[in-house]
Amino acid sequence: MILLISIILGLPLAYIRARLRGRSLSIPQVRWMELVFVSFLPQWLAFYLPLTRTRISNSWLPFILVSSQSLLLLFAWQNRHQPGFWALGLGLALNWLVIVLNGGWMPISPTTLHRLYPTVPLDNWHTGSRLGVSKDMIMSLPATRLWWLSDCWVPPVWMPYRAAFSIGDVFIALGAFLLMWSLGKNVSVSVDNTPCYNGA
Repeated sequence: MILLISIILGLPLAYIRARLRGRSLSIPQVRWMELVFVSFLPQWLAFYLPLTRTRISNSWLPFILVSSQSLLLLFAWQNRHQPGFWALGLGLALNWLVIVLNGGWMPISPTTLHRLYPTVPLDNWHTGSRLGVSKDMIMSLPATRLWWLSDCWVPPVWMPYRAAFSIGDVFIALGAFLLMWSLGKNVSVSVDNTPCYNGA
């Protein structure tokens, strides 16, 4: 959701930026775009599509999550020179690292869940169990490797959106925002006819 918010904010701002300068939105030359589809499809089937997410064995889910995250990392690396991809790649790498070090799951602690759902007693969150049909595994902080990279951060209480997120998620959202913002930049053509961006 934090990624979606950054796109929703960044795209209109990029459009306004381009219109104020009398330009149209410029689409960057993104390489290996098919990797996004290939990497997202297994996650969609495993964690989002109601028809399939309850039928895939939990033993397969860590492999699916790590593999799809690895493909997204490869996609980010191939486009590292494009605007925003440095932040996007860093966020993906941080999430990949904490997931790999914790058995192929994104850790979330009972304390974090209690902050999200204060009306639910703390002892209702049982460590070692998957959180619903999500990619999160409930783990205590002492048992979590690099816990500060896990889904341990929650939005302020005044925000209507209530979900835990990681530092990696923040960098991914920042990268997506910067990519959207760059669409309003001026594009010139270099000698080899490759689009290049200036800072205007």
